[in-house]
Amino acid sequence: MEVVNAIGRRKAAVARVYVSEGNGKIIINKRELENYFPSPLLQYVVKQPLNKLNAAEKYDIKINLNGGGHKGQSEAARLAIARALVKINPEDKPLLKAEGFMTRDPRVVERKKPGQPKARKKFQFSKR
Repeated sequence: MEVVNAIGRRKAAVARVYVSEGNGKIIINKRELENYFPSPLLQYVVKQPLNKLNAAEKYDIKINLNGGGHKGQSEAARLAIARALVKINPEDKPLLKAEGFMTRDPRVVERKKPGQPKARKKFQFSKR
């Protein structure tokens, strides 16, 4: 099997994933998964598609992540891994789609408007 690549995005984070046959190593920006995401919850989010397909020990995954924060990056990586797994085996798509791993979450931060301190917050109103 050659290297399969896919891209995933979430908020401002972009994940480029390269999946090849191996024994379950996940490298993110040249660091181990456990070092890049010390939180077990974020590690779990990244591994969700693999765990769903019982493929955690089948593939070596190299991920380039940039932009966004920890949560956005982990969810971008999850989407990219799911897309790569579907490229490898299209029959897995309904299973991953049912769990919501194939859906790009479109929610992003609303822009700040002029004359306001934030996107929706207004400055304090003074009648006099």
